[in-house]
Amino acid sequence: MDYGMIGKIEKAKRYAEQPQRITFHHFVAEFKGDNSLYTIQFTPEGWDCTCPGFRAHGICPHVMSLEKLLRPMLKRAPLAYAPGQNVVSDVEKAKRYAEEPDRVHFMSFDVSFAGDNGEHNTNYHEQNGWDCECDFYKSRHVCCHTMAMERLLKGTIISNSAVATG
Repeated sequence: MDYGMIGKIEKAKRYAEQPQRITFHHFVAEFKGDNSLYTIQFTPEGWDCTCPGFRAHGICPHVMSLEKLLRPMLKRAPLAYAPGQNVVSDVEKAKRYAEEPDRVHFMSFDVSFAGDNGEHNTNYHEQNGWDCECDFYKSRHVCCHTMAMERLLKGTIISNSAVATG
């Protein structure tokens, strides 16, 4: 029995139950809107979405739904409503979208974890898979940080993790 791995699985479960430990620094995701597929980016400089609403107002239901889904991990105030924005319609759509996380497909992201033993940077890039700076990941190519992110983002990433995280 691999007790080291068992401990990491338990820690991953605990970390996934404490999303405030995680900070998103950057991500790129595809978002299936009602009519089209859009690309959303979150960077230290702000949000971007390829939809017409974001282009016109600097905010859209796609971004608003991700703000809701990822709230404790963004560490940033939600975008303000914009003049001319159809706020009621966009809020209703964002709420519905947030209840349908299968609309989101993360292509890449960089996060940091406030772990039990310090801060760890973890990233995912669809073409290259996972990477984490922790020692356990370096030896096993899986760790509590990658497993916690798989739990939190279940269904929104394509993972080739060697361990099922339940």
